[in-house]
Amino acid sequence: MKRFADLTEQEVLALAITNEEEDSRIYRGFAEGLREQFPSSAKVFDEMAEEEVVHRTRLYDLYRQKFGEYLPLIRRQDVKGFLHPKQPLWLTRPLGLEDVRKFAENMEFEAERFYRRAAEAARDASVRQLLIELAEAEAGHENLAHKLSESILTPSAREKEDETARRMFLLQYVQPGLVGLMDGSVSTLAPLFAAAFATHSTWETFLVGMAASVGAGISMGFAEALSDDGSLTGRGTPWLRGTVSGLMTTIGGLGHTLPYLIPDFWVATIVSIIVVAIELAVISWIRFRYMDTPFLQAAFQVVVGGTLVFIAGILIGNS
Repeated sequence: MKRFADLTEQEVLALAITNEEEDSRIYRGFAEGLREQFPSSAKVFDEMAEEEVVHRTRLYDLYRQKFGEYLPLIRRQDVKGFLHPKQPLWLTRPLGLEDVRKFAENMEFEAERFYRRAAEAARDASVRQLLIELAEAEAGHENLAHKLSESILTPSAREKEDETARRMFLLQYVQPGLVGLMDGSVSTLAPLFAAAFATHSTWETFLVGMAASVGAGISMGFAEALSDDGSLTGRGTPWLRGTVSGLMTTIGGLGHTLPYLIPDFWVATIVSIIVVAIELAVISWIRFRYMDTPFLQAAFQVVVGGTLVFIAGILIGNS
């Protein structure tokens, strides 16, 4: 990789042309990824892509005037100092609106910084003038939140898109996670406490709880992933929902299993019961916060179900 300070003026202009072309294509990718769910934001990125094309044209016209038709291939990854994303966000589906906004803001900031450094090093007056103008243009819409609040993305359109983003978050993360947490917290109660009161052995109870938690997590993960492919429901990719549901199921079971690492049986059991109460309260709060369920109603439903499973486990263990 070359240092930016070692680039010739010809290479700087060639790099600027490549950057503008890449940025335009990235914005096109954002627009296509957002178009179905967030059409107003997609239109903004379409316009930003067009603006990058205009920048590239101005740069290329000046380049041909100064250096001719040959354009050396030099890209961001060939020069030290540029940020290199770990994954191509513009190819990700579904796209998260806030992730895209933050990524685009960073792109604009990096572009402005590049043009200002390039202008400082430029010896040709016309090259320096163009680079300064482009730096000002990038700074003009560096704050993407401001650009998105202009005529295209009106307050009503922004509110509608934010509601769509919230609904997608619920469908893709909260709902499968809540289902998994409820299943892991409630369904593992019976085998755990049955083993506890049947053996009075904390280690054996811990092993049963681990097996029940991991097994339930795997089962729930596959069940959620195979329920639908998300193409019609908007619930996201199957592997994402399956992973979220499976992990939350396992966590829900491990919460009241881990106390049985305590050697004393009754201390471990009391701590486990306290953890169960906390888990049921958390589930009730999540249903109240995200699923628009009245808190008392949610608490009553969860506590009654959890209590019945808990009692069933104790009765079976003592039989």
